[in-house]
Amino acid sequence: MAFGDYIREVRERWRRDDRTFSLRQVAGRIGIEPAYLSKIERGQTPPPSERTIRRLAKELDEDADVLLAMAGKVSKDLQEIVMKRPKLFADLLRQLREAPDHAVLRVAREIRDGDW
Repeated sequence: MAFGDYIREVRERWRRDDRTFSLRQVAGRIGIEPAYLSKIERGQTPPPSERTIRRLAKELDEDADVLLAMAGKVSKDLQEIVMKRPKLFADLLRQLREAPDHAVLRVAREIRDGDW
């Protein structure tokens, strides 16, 4: 699903139960023009900046990293991590590309819980 379609779907889902999730009101709360949010939702403009995506994620109770990925972006903090050891992270990601989710989670837990 395209980024804009997903944003519109989530916003409209919230709007069914809460009228404060109109396009105009959401745009106002995240600090953009309603016309701009409308163009994003309709795919008439590329996805917005990381900052705006993070605001949208918070407003719509979505995971910012997932929305950034849907927008074809990587957060600044992840870019900084990768740039410190680009070859190592490129190799790691390529190895994990075909791994099942449970294996990736196991690797993440091992790193998180490991005694270094």
